[in-house]
Amino acid sequence: MVMAWATVPAQAAGLTEAERAYVASHGPFTYCVDPDWPPYEVITPQGEHQGIAGDLLRLAAERAGIQLTLLPTKDWSDSIAASQDGRCQFLSFLNKSPKREEWLSFTRPLFTDRNVIVTREDHPYIDDLAHETGKVMVLPRGTFIEEMVRRDFPGLKLVTTNSEAEAFFMVSNKQADMTVRSMIVAVYTIKKDGWFNLKVSGEIPGYENNLRIGVRKDMALLRDILDKGVADISPSERNAIANRHVSISVQYGVDYGLIAKIVGAFMIALLTSLFWLSRLRGMNRKLLALSLTDPLTLLANRACLNQRLEQECQRARRHGTAFSAILFDLDHFKRINDELGHLTGDTVLVQFAAIARATVRTQDVVGRWGGEEFLVLCPETNLEQAAILAERLCRAVREHDFQTTRRHTVSAGVAELSESDTVDSLLNRTDQALYQAKNGGRDRVQARAATDRQ
Repeated sequence: MVMAWATVPAQAAGLTEAERAYVASHGPFTYCVDPDWPPYEVITPQGEHQGIAGDLLRLAAERAGIQLTLLPTKDWSDSIAASQDGRCQFLSFLNKSPKREEWLSFTRPLFTDRNVIVTREDHPYIDDLAHETGKVMVLPRGTFIEEMVRRDFPGLKLVTTNSEAEAFFMVSNKQADMTVRSMIVAVYTIKKDGWFNLKVSGEIPGYENNLRIGVRKDMALLRDILDKGVADISPSERNAIANRHVSISVQYGVDYGLIAKIVGAFMIALLTSLFWLSRLRGMNRKLLALSLTDPLTLLANRACLNQRLEQECQRARRHGTAFSAILFDLDHFKRINDELGHLTGDTVLVQFAAIARATVRTQDVVGRWGGEEFLVLCPETNLEQAAILAERLCRAVREHDFQTTRRHTVSAGVAELSESDTVDSLLNRTDQALYQAKNGGRDRVQARAATDRQ
């Protein structure tokens, strides 16, 4: 084991007296990482945890005033096993998923990055993976993306490997059609390893990497302490750390007899980099629009809603104002698809989006949360006011002629941000309220206060 990072005063992250006592009596805390995931994280030959995750975790630990002990592992699968059997108390940098929530609880995101589809240069742009039935996708095994792709795209032929490098190699050498990796990892690896026959060919909406610290469920207090350290890291600090690891540094030798060759090689590298940067900027502009808009309803999509939800919660706490969220679900939508066809179902979704856009207020944000669910973010709005807005939208849908020869309705769950809420707990309460509304007969609004029993 390698000891990492000295402690600093725990008051820096606003720890309570009980939390400071817990740190003093239980530390240092052991953790595991992915030892070969550059530029996110690696374990060096000297046993040091380096990369974006290493710097962010170091900063969070310093802000929380805790000592950490790195437990080196041979690969990510070994780290998962060490976490499950208790050899390490938390994992440093991973996405939350239902499978992992069986034994881990998670902090708020330490870092967020988009996942993109990487193919060979001659592959056309991919706007929907569901249309790629029969294609071969290669992914490192044991990842969050593998779990999601197996669930959402059963038509793909999925092959797993032991490493990121092997996945890129198989795509480059036509042993697979595509892989899905984070934008940062894709750009870093393509440039570093010279995979210049590869390109970014699209993005999967809703597949963002919200990379968190995953703590064993029997150590909830440690999770809360680390969460305070994560919350104390500013966006500018996160960006500075990421830019430091994905930037390219040029080192000059002292053999003056090779100066001409060095300059020539540098100019070639510079021109090549400018070419790829230009292509990446164009792709990024397309991906930005794709990543923020639902292509069917033209409302904000889940990725955009996640960003705005985090921002609005922070703004409400900073200014001491109310903030509420409303989750709508089209009642009996499966019957529409099954009995009237998916095209009619899409038409109903588009018409509901138009009704919602016309009904919500200027300051509200409405978007498609997924399938037939829509989320409305209501700044400076308390629970009672949000419930009134939800009733207004339910009435507008009830009175609208969808031209399907049927009357369509929606159910709504409403919740207001409390002092103790996280983004996840606010969404969970909103979802529970929606569940009550649907179980209560549908075509109704259910508001759930923070004081309601779970």
